Amino acid sequence: MPSPTVRKKKRDTDDETLVADIRLLGRILGDVIREQEGEATFQLVEKIRLLSVAFRRDADHSADRALKSLLKGLSAAETVRVIRAFTYFSHLANLAEDRHQIRRRTNAERSGESIEGSLAVALTRIRKAGVSTEAVVQTLARSYVSPVLTAHPTEVQRKSILDAERGISQLLAARDDILLRRRAWASQGESRVDALTPIELAQNEQQLRVRVTQLWQTRLLRFIKLTVADEIENALSYYEATFLREIPHVYADLEAALGHAGVAPFLRMGQWIGGDRDGNPNVTAETLQYALRRQCEMVLRFYLTELHYLGGELSLSASLVDLTAEMHALAERSPDTSEHRRDEPYRRALTGMYARLAATLQQLTGGQAARHAVAPQNPYLKAEDLLADLRTIEDSLLEKHGGALVSNRLAPLIRAVEVFGFHLATVDLRQSSDKHEAVVAELLATARVEPSYASLAEEAKQTLLLRLLDETRPLRVPDAEYSPLAKSELAIFAEARRARAAFGNQAIRHYIISHTETVSDLLEVLLLQKEVGLMRGTLDSDAVCDLIVVPLFETIEDLRNAAPIVRAFYELPGIAALVRRSGGEQDVMLGYSDSNKDGGIFTSNWELYRTGGALVQLFDEMAKQAPAGEAVRLRMFHGRGGTVGRGGGPSYQAILAQPPGTVRGQIRLTEQGEVIGSKYANREIGRRNLETLVAATLEATLLPSAKAAPADFMSAADELSAASMAAYRDLVYGTPGFGDYFFSSTPIREIAELNIGSRPASRNPSHQIEDLRAVPWSFSWGQCRLTLPGWYGFGSGVEAFLDSAGSPTARKARVALLQRMYAQWPFFRTLLSNMDMVLAKSDLALASRYAELVEDRKLRKKVFSMIDTEWHRTSDALTLITGAKARLEGNSDMQRSVRHRFPYIDPLHHLQVELMRRYRAGDGGERLQRGIHLSINGVAAGLRNTG
Repeated sequence: MPSPTVRKKKRDTDDETLVADIRLLGRILGDVIREQEGEATFQLVEKIRLLSVAFRRDADHSADRALKSLLKGLSAAETVRVIRAFTYFSHLANLAEDRHQIRRRTNAERSGESIEGSLAVALTRIRKAGVSTEAVVQTLARSYVSPVLTAHPTEVQRKSILDAERGISQLLAARDDILLRRRAWASQGESRVDALTPIELAQNEQQLRVRVTQLWQTRLLRFIKLTVADEIENALSYYEATFLREIPHVYADLEAALGHAGVAPFLRMGQWIGGDRDGNPNVTAETLQYALRRQCEMVLRFYLTELHYLGGELSLSASLVDLTAEMHALAERSPDTSEHRRDEPYRRALTGMYARLAATLQQLTGGQAARHAVAPQNPYLKAEDLLADLRTIEDSLLEKHGGALVSNRLAPLIRAVEVFGFHLATVDLRQSSDKHEAVVAELLATARVEPSYASLAEEAKQTLLLRLLDETRPLRVPDAEYSPLAKSELAIFAEARRARAAFGNQAIRHYIISHTETVSDLLEVLLLQKEVGLMRGTLDSDAVCDLIVVPLFETIEDLRNAAPIVRAFYELPGIAALVRRSGGEQDVMLGYSDSNKDGGIFTSNWELYRTGGALVQLFDEMAKQAPAGEAVRLRMFHGRGGTVGRGGGPSYQAILAQPPGTVRGQIRLTEQGEVIGSKYANREIGRRNLETLVAATLEATLLPSAKAAPADFMSAADELSAASMAAYRDLVYGTPGFGDYFFSSTPIREIAELNIGSRPASRNPSHQIEDLRAVPWSFSWGQCRLTLPGWYGFGSGVEAFLDSAGSPTARKARVALLQRMYAQWPFFRTLLSNMDMVLAKSDLALASRYAELVEDRKLRKKVFSMIDTEWHRTSDALTLITGAKARLEGNSDMQRSVRHRFPYIDPLHHLQVELMRRYRAGDGGERLQRGIHLSINGVAAGLRNTG
């Protein structure tokens, strides 16, 4: 499979290496297809590719007709083989691009270039602003930065595929090393360059061929639907591959850049998988227990492995080195009595620590350690005890001339224990507010406290709940029979209490309330915590609460009510004091997905921005009234998805575009879908993404705070939002038959059949857009290449804003205002940049093929015409405001990606449409369905941020 022609007379060296990698992998894949499927299949693949390329520039529709004719004549078996070929090429192209990204970053660092989003650039800017190193260190000590992995039904990769692709990535990295060494030898006139390099390259290519063959013979799809346990295991693979080793490296890089050791732990991992029950009946107390046990097992086995290798390194003899008294005592406490290690105190100590940790593993998870120099015994009760022993070793080495032995393995292990503890990642609990209300109502009715809690007015609910929070007695009646819902929900709270006692307080820290609409939604969760002992004491005096109650505001209306609801909550008697006694932290989560599905891209982002600003203002006001040093810290939790339509896009720009004062060292954000793979499957790229998150947080916190946007900017955004939302809702909720159009012209029905998530695609079995989850909503629009949630409505918003000017002069002034907003306002610039990327990834010609699946021609023409018109309006609006005549004009990396990638994604779209047409007509069976699902996988892999 030759790569597409690069239409550039002069390419830089970096681009040529990317092209070379793509050609190499494409050639190897082509050879494997010839070998496995025959020459005829290979030639068929090439013919479809060439016709797909011709389709893009088809003036007389001849390529369109030829392609349709060819695809209709293919058998189901032929179609599946061709789809597999293009799907695997999308995967291989991703690996080549990932390698290219690492290569360019490495080259830039070697040449001393400034890299936006790097720690080096962030700290340089901070120093230039007059911020001292000590101020940075103190800020980090008060910070909390956490990417949170979530499970969503768009993660289409199997672990077997991920593992094989990691192998290819490693071989591409090794190939780079061979070529780099070759250039170094050649520059020095070394004769061995010609003798050795061809052999090494040939061996490397043969290993690549083995891995590509493995991929070709490994199925992409799952036979059965993912369970929650499967999702937990999938997420854990990223810890094994990236987080456990790379997060300590990020800390080490930061300390080196600051010239300051001992930076307090602030970067931590979060996890929803196993604790997120909202709309997922498969998550129970048992799955939460499984998640925490597996997380503990993974991190303890990692520590055990590191202790084993550390023992191999610290072979120091007591006859040659001195020890601190503490180190001597640690070695003497060890049960290791081997004569072979009698004079090796560090090894004796580590053997004892290994035995203790092995006993901890057995006690907490039931697992057995792989090695036993001595029997497991005396388990560690908490991670801090293991950390203390490691610190004893570190202090002794540093004091007794062994400092050189610390940095390689001991220091990263110490940092890992600080960050990951015995819990690995903080598991969030999440449930919908209506479920909490139902459980509280049942408890109150059974206890004969209130027969009809749900029917009470909001003020009456608050009064009753506050009274109950001041009482010490439980509500549950012994031997009473409660509903499955009540038993299940209370079991979750009880398991949270047990888990915190077993794995540490950071194992579970946050309780997120979906669809928060009233203050009573928050009080109900406090009451449920009190029922199982997670809240102790009385609200009017000494109450403390273990879990932070986190409201999640999702729809446009909810976002507008967010600050008033939080204000009213804190105005209740005893609440502010309770939060201060419980740690003084308040997370508020903002939902990007549902707000976008509700009001469109611009309104969603604008309301999120306004809500963030209003919450900052509220907590600043409360801080002035709080006792000195006892202000509650606000931490925004951004529910960002993979697509721009769900809050996606570059994290660095997104953090810097937050309202002034929003970050202040405190931020959590979700990582979802296949974006997790694209960010963290590769260790080096994973470390860069983590570094970027830290760099953006530091800049947003420590650089001179941007002033609030000028009044004319805010007013213009209000007008743009109102008009954009009206246009969006007119299409999605106001156009008769739009739901039928969506379900016919996108693969949403086929996506719902995929075994790619434990959560149902829709909250209710209907064709109502309102009932559809935001994730498959965005995913489906990406598959048909309209990417509608990422741009629709903005063009109409700009048009209405300019049309209301009243005169040509006023219109010109409004154009200038929008251009000034783009130049001076990070929020507006980042949003438009993301829209630009989404429009560049959309394709109206391909989308028109999907529209042909809508049987009602009148409906098809009407809706597609509305979408087509708005697409051009939005594109024209971006050109007018930004000055860029073409999409991605200022993003050469993305341009390169599109140029190399899309000629191999396009055939998948054509094939997908043809198979969907057959499948819906009842012409095919399991093989046809598998072909559709394979094409969904390939398109998702090719677009990378479709979920």
